[in-house]
Amino acid sequence: MTEIILARHGETEWNVEEIFRGQVDVTLNETGVRQAQLLAQYLAKLKVEVIYSSPLQRAVQTATVVAHQHHLEVSITPALIDFNFGQWQGLPVPVVKSRYPELFAEWASHPDLVKIPDGESLKAVSDRAMALVDEVVTKYTGTIVLVSHRVVNKVLTCALLGLDNSRFWNIRMDTCGITTFSYENGRFILTKHNDTSFLKPLEKTPLRDF
Repeated sequence: MTEIILARHGETEWNVEEIFRGQVDVTLNETGVRQAQLLAQYLAKLKVEVIYSSPLQRAVQTATVVAHQHHLEVSITPALIDFNFGQWQGLPVPVVKSRYPELFAEWASHPDLVKIPDGESLKAVSDRAMALVDEVVTKYTGTIVLVSHRVVNKVLTCALLGLDNSRFWNIRMDTCGITTFSYENGRFILTKHNDTSFLKPLEKTPLRDF
């Protein structure tokens, strides 16, 4: 049996300010660093075989803290890079709503149909991320940690459950939350979703799904 842990990176200031991040290389804030440390402690009891990360620093920082706990190196892969929000990247939500009202409304209702100008589609994200998952389940039989982003983890969760991307908004993924699947007999089985129980020492209300 292979266990796949989908981990979202820790908090950044752009999460707090509700600015679209996408492929802009934003780093963790102080809370995000602490979240990564708590995640590493939470996963310490597991025997992790390999840790893959998006190349963006907020993910690499999170993955590196976890990897250090297991004396592993982080394998960086573009397959896990964040969704390309194109012209929305670096803009706060109210500005996007004002400049792109129709497209934002479609993103909120039918995200599977949206391709943001100069960006990509959810299908493109799903295709590249699932290619990595298909590869790692043939190489490893233990626990694999994939450190990535909200959108990537949402579409991966949909794909592994056999859902299409129209269900994107039915899935919540908080900062530093983890979702776990086991892979047995060619089937992905959800065993845990958006677990943030280990973040309780922060005594901070989690940010909404952004």
